[in-house]
Amino acid sequence: MAVRIRLARHGRKKRPFYRIVAADGRMPRDGRYIERLGHYDPMADEDQLTLNLERVDYWLGVGASPSDTAASLIKKARAGSEG
Repeated sequence: MAVRIRLARHGRKKRPFYRIVAADGRMPRDGRYIERLGHYDPMADEDQLTLNLERVDYWLGVGASPSDTAASLIKKARAGSEG
C-alpha cells in the first residue's frame, strides 16, 4: 500500500475547501482516507491552513509521499509555525 499525503476537495460549487489527508494512493481523490491531517481554505480572506505537523512527520517517516500541492502546504505550515 502506497500512502499519499494529498488534498481531498469538499465544499460547494465554486467554493472549494480542502482536507489534507493521508490516503491509500489507489483510492479516489475524495474517497476513503486513513487519517485527516488538517484543512485548507483558499477562499478565506487570508488562506486558512491548519495542519497537525506531528502526524505529518509520522506519515513522512513511515514512507508516505506528499503530492506537490500538499508538499508546498506543509512547507508553508512549517514556515508559519517557526515565526
